Amino acid sequence: MTVFTDFPERIRAGKTLYVGEDHRPMLVRQARPTDAKILLAFDGVETRTQAEELRNLIVSVPRADIPPLPEGEYYYHELLGLEVLSEDGHPLGSLEEILPTGANDVYLIRLMDGRELLLPVIPGVLLGVDMPKRQMRVQVMPGAMPE
Repeated sequence: MTVFTDFPERIRAGKTLYVGEDHRPMLVRQARPTDAKILLAFDGVETRTQAEELRNLIVSVPRADIPPLPEGEYYYHELLGLEVLSEDGHPLGSLEEILPTGANDVYLIRLMDGRELLLPVIPGVLLGVDMPKRQMRVQVMPGAMPE
């Protein structure tokens, strides 16, 4: 599996992971790290056909098992869906997707009229996040708004 966590050590034999949209609990029988991936064996998955059925499914852990992050840092799932406001508080749209690029993430904002706006997550662009209000404030660079 491709790993999207900063805590891959949690994925190990004996842990229960939740697979697919229905969050089916599956016990990890064996986990072996390789580069940016982990090879997994689940209890009850004995054949190649059974393993193929798990291809491209999201694997998750219960929210209670997620380690807390330092102040001002957020998990992707916490940010997705936030209302995005301009620096002066006008609604722009919502955070639809986060694109990791290596240098910095890029936020895909679905504007209120349906168009897309891509914003780099860098100081001066991301001005702040208010999790209780489920909002983030951004500075849109001149010329960045789609035509």
